[in-house]
Amino acid sequence: MFLKSLSLINYKNIAEHAFEFDSKINAIVGKNGIGKTTILDAIYHLAIGKSYFNPLATQNIKHGEDFFVIDGLFEKENRTEQILCSFKKGQKKLLKRNGKIYERFSEHIGLIPIVIISPSDVDLIVEGSETRRKFIDNVISTADTLYLNTLINYQKTVAQRNALLKYFAANQVFDNENLAIYNEQMSEFGTIIYNKRKVFLEQFVPIFQKYYSIISENAEDVNIIYDSQLHEDHFEKLLPLYVQKDRLAQYSTVGIHKDDLIFNINEYPVKKYGSQGQQKSFLIALKLAQFEFVKNQSKTLPILLFDDIFDKLDAYRVQQIVNMVNDDVFGQIFISDTHPERTEEIIKQTHKTYKIYSL
Repeated sequence: MFLKSLSLINYKNIAEHAFEFDSKINAIVGKNGIGKTTILDAIYHLAIGKSYFNPLATQNIKHGEDFFVIDGLFEKENRTEQILCSFKKGQKKLLKRNGKIYERFSEHIGLIPIVIISPSDVDLIVEGSETRRKFIDNVISTADTLYLNTLINYQKTVAQRNALLKYFAANQVFDNENLAIYNEQMSEFGTIIYNKRKVFLEQFVPIFQKYYSIISENAEDVNIIYDSQLHEDHFEKLLPLYVQKDRLAQYSTVGIHKDDLIFNINEYPVKKYGSQGQQKSFLIALKLAQFEFVKNQSKTLPILLFDDIFDKLDAYRVQQIVNMVNDDVFGQIFISDTHPERTEEIIKQTHKTYKIYSL
């Protein structure tokens, strides 16, 4: 899988630009604020159907314009896939594959495996549980359509149950039979998601630990622990136990939408006890593990996007990543950097074909 060409119109801070890419390594270099990250985000947008940094479509339109268009040509298993994403203010965003409009964006997920490594990934450590749930959901959904559809159904059910709880409170009534319908649906969908998350982490954590060991040279032990209320009991038993709390809160206080991932280093939270270098290594190992997991599940080498990453790493960590490129761990790679000379020196060490684009 690789991206052959890309064209942008009114996407973020780029008015219009077209690119022809190398099938191995592509570097986008230049000063901050001129569009390096925009190009990487446009590639991600075509693969996933939304921006990595600005999920709201209106935030991705160039200032002063009222629409954007992203058009990419991908090569996958000796066939060409043209993916086009466009949005105009006041209208529905469109995603097309070879000229045909997707009815649901979820149908597109998994066609173009992709992983992005960005400085903003620090949110996985410092932000709340929702950020980490989104990470695990995105990784599993890339290779599991059943999981994605079940997750969508679960989220709809929770929203409907919450609306019912608010109705009860506003009208000072309570109908347990009506609530039980949503309890049954939440339990059905939630149990599937819970079990799939458990199986995923059993496979994922050893891969993550392997990459952390490579990057940090076995400096310390790391782990990811799955924290879920469903560890306590079956979903259908928990919901009645929390019903009074739910009525007071006017929303569903128990379920897999409360799950979290606990990131530990030497058995302590990396958020509190990890140094900056350890946190960076943790995040990169996390994303490289995502890359390998998606690769194994999709039987395809995902496209890998390094956003400004070499500017944030010391020479040793950079060298470890370069070594993995030499070992053909990765397929097509995109790198954004502020230092053209440094980037080219790093790329040359890989002995792979490459293109450098200066903005």
